[in-house]
Amino acid sequence: MSGIAGVNQPGKEHTVKKMLKKISHRGNAGWKVKKIENATLGIVYTESQKKSLSRLMQKNEASDGGGSGHLALAKAKENGIILKRDPLGVAPLYYGKDGEGTLCFASEVKALIDFCSDVKLVPPGCKSDGEQVTSYYELEKKEPLKIKPEIIAKHLRHLIKSAIERKTDQAAELGCWLSGGLDSSAMASLSSANGHKLYTFAVGLEGSPDLEFAQAVAQFIDSEHYEVVVNFNNFRSVLPEVIYHLESFDALLVRSSIVNYIVAQKASEYVNEVLSGEGGDELFAGYHYLKRLPPEELEDELIDITKRLHNTALQRVDRSASAHGTVAHVCFLDPEVVDYALRIPAEYKIRDNVEKWILRVAFDGMLPEQVLNRKKSKFWEGAGVGELMSDYADSTITDDDFRRERILKNGWIINSKEELFYYRIFREQFGELENLSWMGRTKGISAME
Repeated sequence: MSGIAGVNQPGKEHTVKKMLKKISHRGNAGWKVKKIENATLGIVYTESQKKSLSRLMQKNEASDGGGSGHLALAKAKENGIILKRDPLGVAPLYYGKDGEGTLCFASEVKALIDFCSDVKLVPPGCKSDGEQVTSYYELEKKEPLKIKPEIIAKHLRHLIKSAIERKTDQAAELGCWLSGGLDSSAMASLSSANGHKLYTFAVGLEGSPDLEFAQAVAQFIDSEHYEVVVNFNNFRSVLPEVIYHLESFDALLVRSSIVNYIVAQKASEYVNEVLSGEGGDELFAGYHYLKRLPPEELEDELIDITKRLHNTALQRVDRSASAHGTVAHVCFLDPEVVDYALRIPAEYKIRDNVEKWILRVAFDGMLPEQVLNRKKSKFWEGAGVGELMSDYADSTITDDDFRRERILKNGWIINSKEELFYYRIFREQFGELENLSWMGRTKGISAME
């Protein structure tokens, strides 16, 4: 993922360079700072996002773009900088004001906290001038399709395939983070069918379900497959890096990011671009708790959890990829796919108590049967992480320490010893920040099952 940073004032090259240095991992192909009449803009960019450089030089725009539905943009105009973020928040974007009240912006919080005391995020589907935030897009329910499910499934598969083609049309080689679940397997299958030289990557403990299912998919689609077999010590040793890049201490988010970070690191050894199956559970009802909802409440809940992706799961995807200088494409969240998914009737998303039923119909024959019918497993669960991190935290943090430290300065309450364990690492790296309004927290912590 490219990284952007800037200040709404000319002559701030030194400051912008410092900001870019903090996020230099986001761009391994080069960097550029441009001074213009009323602002200073900068970018770091990946090999596959070199268009960002020409956009900066020709249009005075700092951008992190990864195809349709992936954009963080800062455009310098006569009356100041305008910030814009894509509809669902695939690309991150934050802003704040320095001690002189000047607007600053960046792709990650770590680039701003040395200069701004009150960091905020640009919400998905919004624009901001640093003073006012205005919405240009709202995720909302649509009129349901009134056609046969077989026709819906066929067109859905076509839209996802087209999204992959648009986002990866310049990539001769492509990778896929492959958990062996339905979503990532669907991405790998379609990418293989598109004719890419495809590499797939899986991570897990020895004998974990993800490794087994991912291997089955790789053999079925004939990808060049790589496994990373890990143990608890690997998880523990990489944790400070994960939290530094993730910029969060949310327990479930960190836990899943450990696995994602490791598989992203492996993928970066072979490819510059990868596919992620993120968004499938939210659009097509993949979580088990959704089965307990009354059918008439399902669509509202799916919209709610999709809106929450930007500073939770999508943040994990972005930071895991960008930490290693790669670009992750989330093709389920392509605007055309999202628009169509919102029109699919709820009864086709959960049918006969089967979650993501319509997606399984769409990929019937394109995946091994055991994968097509695999039940939802959390990213960290299928890799075998399970309660390892929770048990470790319980053994190292006393009850007295937990009671004493669990209430933060901003009033937030730490939910578990595991989360406190992560917060301590976060605090070592970023200090005891009072403003955490930009940080997301997993909905209901334990509800998303």
